[in-house]
Amino acid sequence: MATSLQSGIADILPLPGNTDMVTDPEKMESSPSLADKSTASHALATADHEEKGAAQEDHEEEVVDLGWKAAKHDVPEPLVARLPNDELWVLVRRFNKQMYHVKEYPYPVPGNLDLQIADDEEFSPDKLRSNIERLYMTVAIGLLAFVKQIIRLRSWRETRRTTWFCAGYFLAWLLDLLVPAFSIFLLTLILYPPSREICFPPVPIALVDTKSGGVQKPKAGVLGSHDSATGAPENHKGEAVEKEASNFVNSIAAVALSSATGKHPQNDPPAENQSPVQDTVPDPTSVAISAANAREKVSGGSPTAQHDKTKVPMETAMWTKMRPAMHGIADVADTWERFANTVLKGVPTNAQLTLTLLRIGEANKSPLPPPPRSQEAPPDEPAHVDNEQLQAIGASPEDIEQAIQPDPEVAHETGGADIDQSKETGHGKRGSKILGFFKGTTKASVETALGADKVRAKVGSQPAKNRLGAIPNPKDNPLSGPIDFKCRYKGKKGWAYISTRATIPCVSFTVDHSVEKIGTQDREDLHPVWSVPVADIKELKKMGGFGWKAKLVVGWALDREIADGLDIVDRKGQTWTLTALPLRDELFNRLVAIGGQKWESW
Repeated sequence: MATSLQSGIADILPLPGNTDMVTDPEKMESSPSLADKSTASHALATADHEEKGAAQEDHEEEVVDLGWKAAKHDVPEPLVARLPNDELWVLVRRFNKQMYHVKEYPYPVPGNLDLQIADDEEFSPDKLRSNIERLYMTVAIGLLAFVKQIIRLRSWRETRRTTWFCAGYFLAWLLDLLVPAFSIFLLTLILYPPSREICFPPVPIALVDTKSGGVQKPKAGVLGSHDSATGAPENHKGEAVEKEASNFVNSIAAVALSSATGKHPQNDPPAENQSPVQDTVPDPTSVAISAANAREKVSGGSPTAQHDKTKVPMETAMWTKMRPAMHGIADVADTWERFANTVLKGVPTNAQLTLTLLRIGEANKSPLPPPPRSQEAPPDEPAHVDNEQLQAIGASPEDIEQAIQPDPEVAHETGGADIDQSKETGHGKRGSKILGFFKGTTKASVETALGADKVRAKVGSQPAKNRLGAIPNPKDNPLSGPIDFKCRYKGKKGWAYISTRATIPCVSFTVDHSVEKIGTQDREDLHPVWSVPVADIKELKKMGGFGWKAKLVVGWALDREIADGLDIVDRKGQTWTLTALPLRDELFNRLVAIGGQKWESW
């Protein structure tokens, strides 16, 4: 009877399988391989799943290339069972932005999941920006979708659905069962996923009017994506939201700088009475945005309005919402003084989920291909919509067609002339000429400095060697992997490669030029400059090809991408620094997922 009762409790309660975190927190553990199943993530990655995607299939090869250099439509679908490739790549792209530095954590991990954030996590403005973007993509977009669902319910445009909710609420109220009814409803949504679409039919966020609950023209002027606030077009799923998040931070910076500099265009003299100085001095807010654009360029992005369809509507929306935001900030400050927040802990994060998916690929010797890269601007074409769902909210086919078709003027519409004046940025004719002159001289200075670096590298300067190749030739093909990766070590051109054929998987570096033609797989004639067993890696740290100021200058003056680097630290404390590594994130992901280490995010 006692055994039966214990089994029942164990089945219901979320009891941890390992209590060492509490009973013996100082206990040190060593996990050299994935097969040791040191965490739930490792165990899930090595389990034999009934349903299998392409990355989970059994094979006899050392490593299977599932399309690292292939076009999106040539990659097998799905790579992981029950997860569309587009959803997988969204997770990987955001993981790449979030993870900078990991260290091995040899102690029991909370919740049996590694990749927890270290208490002494390093701070940098770029990591702060990354977290604000993450906040926008998860919390802000989620709250916006929730608010618009509530607005739809309250509008009575979907009569049947609102009637059911209304009847359910009043019945629970009459029977004094509001809390149990709400709890059961919440559990149903969690445990039975199909119920979510039944209770809350999905409609593109940008199409729902926040006032009427009906259909509106998206802020981007066209419905090009379903899960973004502006509805901007995208080449790959999730890109529009990611660009919105980036522009959200840029707009906050522009508004903050405008406030700090005392920008108040309504108080300026008329244009005919303006001083010549007004046309000569560059606009500091525009300079700030230029710096952010330069940062995007060195990372391989295209921050122009043509490539980034969220840029104009996001900036317009941010400036338009500043007026109510001023009141909101005061209300939040008052509320904060009265109440304290609570934070939920122990819930698996998207980063931990992504690491598990990467480990699944490594456990089956089928590394997940990187997300496809966008070289062309997304088309200004409406995305497919479900007309039946939209008609349920009281929209006629004509209204729907008018809402989703492109209209380039909508992205520029604000709440009034005062917003237009505050939002407007410009250097003036003379200011633009001055900046153009400085850009030309800066470009010449940068090219001279790069030439000097080559000379310093030849005479033995190690810092200069580490900068060689950091600005790759745009004509070079950066694609490599999944086994070998173009890079440099101490300034020498070569390839880092991961060998899993041996008993102990290793990461090595070779300068053998034959790798470019025939690769490194199944080759015994290669003589690596150095080799590190994967199990001996205790730290991985992404590093920049240049300092942050140099990056901004290169991005602004040369409009070029920068290939960054990666530090690999072994258990003896020796550091191996790979530079000029175009696929740095991809090599980082393979190394962080291939071994049995438990990681901690720094």
